Amino acid sequence: MKRNSKHIIILIVVLIAINYLNSFVFKRFDLTHDKRYTLSEASLDVIKDVNSPIVIDVFLEGNDFPSEFKRLQRETKQLLEEFSANNSNIIFHFINPLEDETTRERNIQQLSQRGLTPMQLSVQENGKSTKEVIFPWALASYNDETVTISLVKNKIGASQQELVTNSVQHLEYAFADAFSKLTKPKRRKIAILKGNGELDDNYIFDFVKKLGEYYYIAPFTLDSVAVNAQKSLNELKAFDLIISAKPTETFSEEEKLVLDQYTMNGGKSLWLIDEVAIEKDSLYNESGKTYAVARDLNLTDFFFKYGVRINPLLISSLYSAPITLAIGEGSNSQFQHLQWPYSPLASTNSTHPIVNNLNLVKFDFANQMDTLKNNIKKTILLESAPLTKIEGTPREISLDIVTEQQDPTLFNKGNQPLAVLLEGKFTSVYKNRIKPIKLSDEKDESIPTKMIVISDGDVIKNDVVRNKPQELGFDRWTGQTYGNKEFLLNAVNYLLDDDGLINIRSKEIAVAFLDQQKIASQKTSWQLFNILLPLGLLAIFGFLFNYLRKKKYTS
Repeated sequence: MKRNSKHIIILIVVLIAINYLNSFVFKRFDLTHDKRYTLSEASLDVIKDVNSPIVIDVFLEGNDFPSEFKRLQRETKQLLEEFSANNSNIIFHFINPLEDETTRERNIQQLSQRGLTPMQLSVQENGKSTKEVIFPWALASYNDETVTISLVKNKIGASQQELVTNSVQHLEYAFADAFSKLTKPKRRKIAILKGNGELDDNYIFDFVKKLGEYYYIAPFTLDSVAVNAQKSLNELKAFDLIISAKPTETFSEEEKLVLDQYTMNGGKSLWLIDEVAIEKDSLYNESGKTYAVARDLNLTDFFFKYGVRINPLLISSLYSAPITLAIGEGSNSQFQHLQWPYSPLASTNSTHPIVNNLNLVKFDFANQMDTLKNNIKKTILLESAPLTKIEGTPREISLDIVTEQQDPTLFNKGNQPLAVLLEGKFTSVYKNRIKPIKLSDEKDESIPTKMIVISDGDVIKNDVVRNKPQELGFDRWTGQTYGNKEFLLNAVNYLLDDDGLINIRSKEIAVAFLDQQKIASQKTSWQLFNILLPLGLLAIFGFLFNYLRKKKYTS
């Protein structure tokens, strides 16, 4: 008896010791195949030095969600638990803003005013269809600063299950990006090039405003090159990235040399170039016609040396965004959305972090582009659909095309690249050439750097209504939002990202869902099965038990 008591006391002491030591050791194990709950090194770097609370209010709370969105709710909670496990200053709450009927409308209005627009969902449960409103958003606050986080990753034509799958894949990047904006000061500088007929500020306002959340932004006028090229180059070197948004006037050789040497010194650049002069607004006249002509920007040799060539040819595609026209006369006229082949919708199957899980990007009068062989690594980021036609210039463009039946056999040029990423050590455009001016410390080869060339300047252009800039990518006529802003933001983040945060977008997560239609159609069968199977097993067990018992005792 004393011996047993001694063993019990030793066991209790050992258990207490193990629990005490366990309080100092914390380890979580991710047993999922795709490691969905293992935070990337970039995410951990963002939060490792956070020493005051980041409070996250998640509005994805409620009991009436479709099963897909319950999955998104659960995945969001588990991801935030992982962030919190790595830094206790990550504090989160799930809130249902629609729970209290007395404050429901006020909450909807207040959240909408902050840009947190609600979603209306079709709920298919038990063979019945109902409508539910949810707020798939979160607010993260840190040191009196707050950012919004979208929990839903929209994609045109996606089902609810595909939408949730895309959203789950995007969650880690969405939260890590928000935490980075809150906790890390701006340190990169971007120059918006001016002086060659680029888009007015009103037409790039929405994108520049978004960029301002991450970087310092300033205009840079290339006119100063004619006065003092060396000074202009020195000032340009202070910027980490330059953006040229749809220039319409010729670049001088002096300007090109300065831009070339900027690249040779490791400067990054984003080029949105139109080699064909035509605007959609010029079609809205009495004749409904205009002419597309080649535009000479004097940049052909510039890009040729780097590995791409933008040709003065138009891309026409059967997979395109519609144009909205008033059909009829006077009070009988109606707005109709008609197929417009000169607004190709671009996508890609690439898993590159810039375009992975990206919505369709809308182009307007895009140009055909070639990639050329050299030592530069080239990645096609966006391309047109397979049903594409290439049209030469000059040519007449008429709105009458919307009434014509298009022949699919003529759209036989396949996928055409519309945006290309160039990476590597660039060779100077002016190597072994007579230079227009003399600059100090000229280089013939760059240090490793990056450049993105897009064969359409309208990708960055937002609409302006009553002198008020609209959201980039939003079509006010159809209510459709395209992926232009996200694509360009990803492009800039990739060009300037030195901590790998953008690479989180490449993370692939497989999300399995139950088939709701099959559940509804087979519900009764499975209910009967679940009721009858245990009863049947119990009956068989009882029969065998009695049989064996009788056999044992009768013998």
